[in-house]
Amino acid sequence: MPEANAPEAKKIQDLIYYQVGDYAMHHGDGIYLYDTEGRAYIDCASGTFNLSLGYSHPEVVKAMREQADLLIHATSAFQTQPVNDLVRKLVDVSPPGLARVHLKVSGGSTANEGAVKMAQARTGRRDVITLFRSHHGQTLLTTAMSGESFRKTAFPVTVPGVIHVPDPYCMRCFYRQHPDSCGLLCAERIEDFIDHSSSGGVACLVVEPVSGSGGNIVPPDGYLAALRRICDERGIVLVFDEVQTGIGRTGHMFAADHFGVRPDIITTAKGLGGSGAQVAAILTTEELAGLDGDFHSFTYGGNVLAAAAAAKTLDIVSRPAFLARVRAVGGYLLTRLRDLATRHRCVGDVRGIGLMIGLELVDGAGRPDNALTRHLARRGMDHGLVLRTSRYGRGNVLKIRPPLILTQAEADLICDRLEDLFTAEAG
Repeated sequence: MPEANAPEAKKIQDLIYYQVGDYAMHHGDGIYLYDTEGRAYIDCASGTFNLSLGYSHPEVVKAMREQADLLIHATSAFQTQPVNDLVRKLVDVSPPGLARVHLKVSGGSTANEGAVKMAQARTGRRDVITLFRSHHGQTLLTTAMSGESFRKTAFPVTVPGVIHVPDPYCMRCFYRQHPDSCGLLCAERIEDFIDHSSSGGVACLVVEPVSGSGGNIVPPDGYLAALRRICDERGIVLVFDEVQTGIGRTGHMFAADHFGVRPDIITTAKGLGGSGAQVAAILTTEELAGLDGDFHSFTYGGNVLAAAAAAKTLDIVSRPAFLARVRAVGGYLLTRLRDLATRHRCVGDVRGIGLMIGLELVDGAGRPDNALTRHLARRGMDHGLVLRTSRYGRGNVLKIRPPLILTQAEADLICDRLEDLFTAEAG
């Protein structure tokens, strides 16, 4: 008889350190995820927003298989063809002026932390400005950068020097203004925080062009351009965290292209791997180059196998019709979801760009309805939908971010299933 605490006597949930649910998944294909019982679910979260080309994209899988036969990993002291290809392709698709690529980062967290280090080394300053509700990673520094207090409650000490400022959340404006007449107060007041809340030395301002975890908040026209002006006038490095918005998610290669604003640094990860390869990058100007590799270099950053997947992903997303289709299907999906909102009073707002869309759920008084949002996400599985919510399950926004290969017919299927879900569970 095995002892009571032997692994075979325990449920898997008792052995895995982090929380895991009861669903067991077997395989994926395109936008669909299949469980071990053969049930299919449309993945409206693209994994963790990292399956830009869906599950097992045949071209990405082929590129990885062919590379695996040659070389899976090599130290970055050597050149390899996949890494060289990826670097050149990233420079080719990046906004003008971003001509340096740092691949020795293994995810969005370490990419964002590296961006801060580059800014600090270049400016000789310490402070970092981020927005309310922001999420930039889960290292100790990026935890401190988070615009959510719940991310920090478990840790007695986090990194000092982070200044949080109100985000451009027009529906729930911190300054109680209206976007038609506010004069972009949310951007203007950042200068007050610099003057009165900083140490006097701000190295960088880090912003998600469209918030990822924070509620799919799309900034008003002119907001990011105003941040660019402030940073230029004060010698602050402007960092766009495009871990979620990059590689076609907004219908452009980067959200910076959509908004027409060039940052000094872009960080990218998640969707860069196409079908889930672990890869990330920091894209910088020449002026920010020169941080010694000893200061920011991770074992699995620049992995050769992942680089092959990422290079093929960029090939696919760069094809002439690909991003145009993302914009078209995303616009169609947004229109249908706004039509759904007319029949369900719990939907207070539908907002997004490309295939990065959020449905904000409210109660009868227009207040955030976090409980309903969690309930709908849970019951979505019964309707064949994988749904994620904002603020790691603490928010009131359902995030609709299916793989970028979504067709209009599949967009209709998502909306039909959401209609059934809302009718059955939200009244």
